[in-house]
Amino acid sequence: MHIYLVGGAVRDKLLKRPVVDRDHVVVGALPEELLSLGYKPVGKDFPVFLHPETGEEYALARTERKSGRGYHGFVFQADPTITLEQDLARRDLTINAIAEDEHGALTDPFGGVRDLEARVLRHVSPAFVEDPVRVLRVARFAARFAPLGFGVAAETMALMRQMVADGEVDHLVPERVWAETRKALGEPQPSMFLRVLRECGALAVLFPEVDALYGVPQRAEFHPEIDTGVHVEMVLEAAARLAPGNDVVGFCALTHDLGKALTPSDGLPRHIGHEHRGVAPLRALAARLKVPTEHAALAELVCREHLNVHRAFELKPATVLKLLGALDALRRPARLELFLAACEADKRGRRGHEHDAYPQADYLREARAAAAAVESADFVARGLAGPAIGQAMDAARIHAIAALKTHPSPGGSAV
Repeated sequence: MHIYLVGGAVRDKLLKRPVVDRDHVVVGALPEELLSLGYKPVGKDFPVFLHPETGEEYALARTERKSGRGYHGFVFQADPTITLEQDLARRDLTINAIAEDEHGALTDPFGGVRDLEARVLRHVSPAFVEDPVRVLRVARFAARFAPLGFGVAAETMALMRQMVADGEVDHLVPERVWAETRKALGEPQPSMFLRVLRECGALAVLFPEVDALYGVPQRAEFHPEIDTGVHVEMVLEAAARLAPGNDVVGFCALTHDLGKALTPSDGLPRHIGHEHRGVAPLRALAARLKVPTEHAALAELVCREHLNVHRAFELKPATVLKLLGALDALRRPARLELFLAACEADKRGRRGHEHDAYPQADYLREARAAAAAVESADFVARGLAGPAIGQAMDAARIHAIAALKTHPSPGGSAV
C-alpha cells in the first residue's frame, strides 16, 4: 500500500499558496485494509475514507469509464491493480494531476509542473470531454488563478466548445451548476468565469439571462464601457474587491442588471424601468439553478432598489425608511452591509469610476442607526397601545432620518 498527496494540495503547495484541503490517493490497497486501520468509509459511488485522526480524505486509486450522459454517467473501477498514473489520468487539468509521496518526491506524468510555471490551464487527456462539470471547473479555476496570470490552453478551449456543441453541457444538473458558480463568485477575479463560459458557448446555455446582456448598449456618459455585459463583469470585479470571497454579494452583482436585456430597442441606450424588468429573469434563473433563498431574496432587492440607493440623498425620509424596512435592516444590519456592498460595486463597476466615493452607503448606515435608536418602550410609557405604537415609531424614525446631514450624490444616479 502506497499513499500520495494529490490534487489541489500539491498544486497550491507548488504555487506557494495556502493549502486548505489535503486529499490523498491510496494505491495497492483493498477497502478492508483501510477499515482495519480505523479509516471511516464515506464514499457512495467509489471507496473514499476519512483518516481516523486527521479527518482528511483518502480515496482508493480508481479509473472511470463513460457510460451515459452528464455528470453521473460513469462507471468506476477501484482495486489494488490500479496504478497511480491511471488514477491521475482521470483528473481534469494537468495542474491537478500531480502527486507527492511521503518524501516529497513528485509524480507528474502529464506536465502539470510545467503548466504551473507557464500559467496554463490544460486538460489531462481527451477523456476531459466526458464530464461536463469540467467546463464549469475550468472557468472557476480561471477566476481563481487569473490574478496569477493563468489562462486556458487553446486546445482545452477547443474541447470545451466541442462539448457545448455536442450538448454535453445541456445535461448538467442544477445543483452542480450552482455549486461551481457559487465558488466562482467568491474567487478573486469572478469576471473570468463569465468570459471563459462565454468564449466556449456555455454561458448562453447555462446563463442565457446573463449572456443576453452582452452587446446591449448603455449611455456612454454614465457607462464609458457601453456594453452591459462588460459592465456586469466590472461589477463582479468591484464586488470581489469590496467583499472578498462573499458569493452572496457576487450573485447580487451578477444579476442586478438582467432587466437591461429586455429594454425595448427603441428606448436604447436608456434603460428606463430596467430595475423592475429584471426581477422576472432573476427569479427564473434562481429557480432553475435552485439558488439558496437568501441569495435570491437579496439579489432581487438589489435588482429592484439599486437605483434608489444611488440617489439616496434625493429620497424622502419616509422612502428611506421604507427601503430599510424592505431590507429588514433594523433587525439585520449585516444584511444591509451585503446590500450596500453590491450597490457600491454597481456604482464602481464602470470604466474610469473604479475608485469613486460612495457616500450613499454611509448615509444609509446612519439612517439605519437613527431609525433603530427609536424604541417602542418610550411610546408604551406615553400610554400608546396597538397599531398606534407602530405609527408613532414610524413617525419618530422618519423625523430622526430627516435630521441627518445629507449631501448631493456625486456623478448622477442613472446607472
